[in-house]
Amino acid sequence: MHAYRTHTCADLDASNVGETVRLAGWVHRIRDHGGILFIDLRDHYGITQVLCDPDSKVFKAVEKVRSEWCIRIDGEVKARDPELVNPKLPTGEIEVFVRDIEVLGAAEELPLQVFGDQEYPEETRLRYRFLDLRRAEMQKNMTLRSDVVASIRKRMWEKDFREYQTPIITASSPEGARDFLVPSRLHPGKFYALPQAPQQFKQLLMVSGFDKYFQIAPCFRDEDPRADRSPTDFYQLDLEMSFVTQDDVFATVQPVIQGIFEEFGGGRAVDKHWPQITYADAALKYGTDKPDLRNPIEMQDVSEHFRGSGFAIFAKLLEQEGTEIRAIPAPTGGSRKFCDRMNAFAQNEGLPGMGYIFWREAEDGSGMEAAGPLAKNIGPERTEAIRTQLGLGKGDAAFFLGGKPEGFERVAGLARNVIGEELNLTDKTRFAFAWIVDFPMYEKDDEGGIDFSHNPFSMPQGGMDALDGDPLKVLGFQYDLACNGYELVSGAIRNHRPDIMFRAFAIAGYGEDEVRKRFGGMVNAFRYGAPPHGGCALGIDRTVMLLADESNIRQVMLFPMNQRAEDLMMGAPSEPTNEQLRELRLRVLPAED
Repeated sequence: MHAYRTHTCADLDASNVGETVRLAGWVHRIRDHGGILFIDLRDHYGITQVLCDPDSKVFKAVEKVRSEWCIRIDGEVKARDPELVNPKLPTGEIEVFVRDIEVLGAAEELPLQVFGDQEYPEETRLRYRFLDLRRAEMQKNMTLRSDVVASIRKRMWEKDFREYQTPIITASSPEGARDFLVPSRLHPGKFYALPQAPQQFKQLLMVSGFDKYFQIAPCFRDEDPRADRSPTDFYQLDLEMSFVTQDDVFATVQPVIQGIFEEFGGGRAVDKHWPQITYADAALKYGTDKPDLRNPIEMQDVSEHFRGSGFAIFAKLLEQEGTEIRAIPAPTGGSRKFCDRMNAFAQNEGLPGMGYIFWREAEDGSGMEAAGPLAKNIGPERTEAIRTQLGLGKGDAAFFLGGKPEGFERVAGLARNVIGEELNLTDKTRFAFAWIVDFPMYEKDDEGGIDFSHNPFSMPQGGMDALDGDPLKVLGFQYDLACNGYELVSGAIRNHRPDIMFRAFAIAGYGEDEVRKRFGGMVNAFRYGAPPHGGCALGIDRTVMLLADESNIRQVMLFPMNQRAEDLMMGAPSEPTNEQLRELRLRVLPAED
């Protein structure tokens, strides 16, 4: 007999009755039924009920075990009485009568319980992650993650991609976040960087003639944390192809991602039509470049209905250049109580509020009327024109925000989501995808200068000619894939021409010498016959988070950091020893108060 087990805790059924078996696992739950001890024994695969009565020679030993002790038992498989069969368990037809027991690992008093649905602070769960991971929900999530990665690899190989590993220690590059720097012992005063993405290496692979590359790649970014993003490291499906257009990338990626969501989406519908929405339209209609298309609400510009109107606040705003009034339709939201609640929501988000109009049965029974402060100020003709434009009717409402879009767009997008949720307009039974395209290449920075708004290695639409005009009007061959309100994919057709690259970086304030210094390997490679190429990256953690129906990315990562970028279990980050600092020729400055 094997030293630890002949079967897992999910293997046994009625066909095993009468056999002597050996099982090993953790004590999930103990129940005392009139002196007979029942133990739910758990391993990674499932649960088997084992029992021991006072006549057994090991009864006293079994009495001593406690929750989460790791034990090995030998016993005889018996059929459960028909009325005691548990149809929820694969092993629910049988139980194992304990003949022998060995404690493989006793457990001290538990800081958190594995059995049950108790809630614990996230700090406790992360400090004792090895216990937290024993819970059924976490076992399920991590198994899902492993299966998703395996399926991605299979699907990429089927599309004639090969997986290549790129370096983990490399040079610093601007990818939109801070680098993690690694001091060099052999080159004092110099630093490596952990890659924010394999961006330059995968482009170099295209120059090297490999044509199709992919990798399940670890990426490292020193970022501020949030619920859908890790503050330190994450994994992505990274891919690149030569001799492709933007639509070629879309046609390659969609069946892979769609197939993953169909395979692991738990029966939820997966939209097969993935519209292409320009960045400008996404901002106008949804207030975000990662819209949740399960929500049918589309915002509209209604500025003309308020220009010169009796509502002085909006009328005066529209006299300023670059301002507009945007409406958020709210079908079925036509009650003063709901409208006041949404107005308070906008105030909590830092805006003065949101104007609103709602349509109801007229008090005199003459038909439908518009109500609310705005309706009184602008009059029935303008309110009717707004209602007609928005396609609304009795029992509906509309909310209004005004000013320069960059000042209210974020709140408008959040309000659209809240309205969709509260009015049950958002369809939670499906996955809805959209490609967001035509991103601006540049934006103004905090000092009023020009900087890259997205990936600096993208090809501008129109090539060199596009870079001769207003930089803020230059669009790039850049694209994101949004799903249910999250960004899943980001990518671009790359700038493979050194002359265009130098010009693009010059507009953002990088001289040719600096570009050669920071990206010398890639610039040098492009001098020797670089092919047109493009690709993208799919966030593995965020994808699994959606498939697992979780709202916190740490629920699908094995050993995540907390929100302060600390590993409470391993004690990272930690202070280096003086010996380590001397060897690296480094000195640590005291923290500033």
